[in-house]
Amino acid sequence: MRRSANAVHGPIADAPAEIAISHRDVLGEGFRRYERVWVAPAHGPGAGRPHDLLRAGAAAAVLPVDLARDEVVLIRQFRPAAQLANGKGELVEIVAGHVEPDEAPAAAARRECVEEIGVAPEPLIELFSYLTSPGLCDEELTLFLGVVDAARVPARAGAAADHEDIVPVRASIDATLAAFLGGAIHNGPLIVALQWLALNRGRLAEIVRTGSASP
Repeated sequence: MRRSANAVHGPIADAPAEIAISHRDVLGEGFRRYERVWVAPAHGPGAGRPHDLLRAGAAAAVLPVDLARDEVVLIRQFRPAAQLANGKGELVEIVAGHVEPDEAPAAAARRECVEEIGVAPEPLIELFSYLTSPGLCDEELTLFLGVVDAARVPARAGAAADHEDIVPVRASIDATLAAFLGGAIHNGPLIVALQWLALNRGRLAEIVRTGSASP
């Protein structure tokens, strides 16, 4: 007999798990740390089961929008993992980066905008946070809407200290959403941002005026 799914009683929401991490082993150390963590029931015996994961931590991303021109500002840069995955390493992406220790996500979002598209957003409005790939890493990304003047965006950008070679891309919102719907875009944070944009495009002026994306 096929078992039915559990019925939900109460709000649908993530919840704390009753587990204990008995110990951690560092498997590799580079730009990010690769760890094996041993997870067991909080009140159970033994060391538990091993789980290998990448410790990426907090990140911030920005969807830069020019309301006057009805444009978005994206970036293009090479990603070796994308090249290995599908042979298309020149990804179209959203502004994003790691949140440094003792740095607020909003501060990181502003810094990344200046580094990757050459302009600071004003205003910058927090939208929501999500886990980018919880089966593989602990990265939690906070997404922001940023209002920019697309005419001030340079032809190339990127932080020299990080050896970044980034090409900012100005595009109409219509063309960007069409590319997304046509399957031409594969970067996860950008896809999430464009899904939000498609749902909230008619509210952009109100969101910017109030400084809040809440309905």
